[in-house]
Amino acid sequence: MTTQEAPSKHARQFGLPIAIALVMGNIIGGGIFLLPASVAPFGTISLVAFVVLTAGAVALALVFGRLAQRHPQTGGPYVYAREAFGDFAGFLAAWSYWITTWVSNAALAVAAVGYLDVLIPVHGSKAATITAALLLQWLPALANLAGTRYVGAVQLIATVLKFAPLLLVAVGGLFFFDPANLGPFQAGDQSGLGAISASAAILLFSYLGVESAAVSAGEVRDPRRNVGRATIFGTVGAAVIYLLGTLSVFGTVPHDKLVGSTAPFTDAVNSMFGGSWGGTAVAVAALVSMVGALNGWTLLSAQTPYAAAKDGLFPKVFAVKRRGVPTAGVLVTAVLASLLTVYNYTAGSKGVFEILVLVTTFTATVPYLLSTAAQIYFLASGRPERVHRSRLIRDAVLAVLAFGFSMWLVAGSGYEAVYQGVLFLFAGVLVYAWMAARRQHAAEGGGSGQDGFSTPEGLPAQHEPSAQDEPSAQDESPAQVESPPRDEPSAHDESPARDGHAIHGMPSAHGSTVA
Repeated sequence: MTTQEAPSKHARQFGLPIAIALVMGNIIGGGIFLLPASVAPFGTISLVAFVVLTAGAVALALVFGRLAQRHPQTGGPYVYAREAFGDFAGFLAAWSYWITTWVSNAALAVAAVGYLDVLIPVHGSKAATITAALLLQWLPALANLAGTRYVGAVQLIATVLKFAPLLLVAVGGLFFFDPANLGPFQAGDQSGLGAISASAAILLFSYLGVESAAVSAGEVRDPRRNVGRATIFGTVGAAVIYLLGTLSVFGTVPHDKLVGSTAPFTDAVNSMFGGSWGGTAVAVAALVSMVGALNGWTLLSAQTPYAAAKDGLFPKVFAVKRRGVPTAGVLVTAVLASLLTVYNYTAGSKGVFEILVLVTTFTATVPYLLSTAAQIYFLASGRPERVHRSRLIRDAVLAVLAFGFSMWLVAGSGYEAVYQGVLFLFAGVLVYAWMAARRQHAAEGGGSGQDGFSTPEGLPAQHEPSAQDEPSAQDESPAQVESPPRDEPSAHDESPARDGHAIHGMPSAHGSTVA
């Protein structure tokens, strides 16, 4: 049984511009609108921390680009971790990334309602607030369900609309720049290194989303070439917006006012152009920014489980695609995020919601850590099909820097986030145990994947030399599975010669996938 998708006019592979928009749109959500005020208490030395973090993010982006050249399949970090370290590591990458996406969507929707309230007051009614938050989640979900053609269109439009006002402040603010507004280079009693570290802890997660094009590689046209380019251009583009925007706000809003500001971009716009319309303009930009981020993250929330389901490590329902989109993944993500959002507004305590959001600061880093470790493994293996000798030193340095950056992200999560995040991560071990057992049962001929948990689509990735030699139902009998050429298949038998083209399915000329 396979889940090949028939070509659809609603499914379209992403070109380079849309892939770049996906990366930039997912990196910059709504946090940028508060960042200048968040780091202002440390002084302009916080810009040094931003530069250091940007260097780490670019190194991570370059590593993802190199990994995508080698493994241009949907799933990104899941693909790389599984190829390097086996099924269990791949599952942990998929599980942690999936948790991150649907919890983050709930947090984004809750934050977006705050900006919507500036335009359309809804805070007076709990029912209206909940309805608004759910609409902000389900509109992007419906765009995803309509097909990749519409996902790409929404992402591109949202990126253009949100970056126009951000660029206005970032570039226009330079013409109103007053050095007297900058305040001290180093505020407070901390040492220079301490101030950089403290401000870096706030800024660490500014670049989450750098992996967006790699996760959706199967939907990108010419992924070996375009995923890496989109990742680099998107990350650098986001960095320019971050750095110029923060610098412009520093130079247009007096430091003592900025430290206590709750809307630094609004204050900057009002300072530049006068009046009090800045709040409305920034609210519109923030709302568009968050809707675009929700659109992109909803797609990513379905892509990683889809890749894992194709290999039998997630329930097979996640492997069903319609119009180029894993529909079950989108629906499950929207439902879970909606339930969490409703809980946030109706429960007497926000403890659970805050804990889950805190957990994502750790779970988001796990795929980065595993991906950079996979790149180091590939380089250290010395196998010619994995390593470009002329680039070995450069790739090794970048991989080590990216690994260090990923470890910094883990450390920056804080003790509580790491502790609770590990508990969530280990809760997935039970799911893996069940899925692995069902998958092995099917491999031995004891199941046909009809139970909804094991899927033969994952088996070719473990046993077949190529996607073109897919076994028939008769090829899956116990006698043939145990024949000498295919002796006792292992879940970790993943050499490139055997599964490099069939890990998750490669996109065909029509945008469909081959199992």
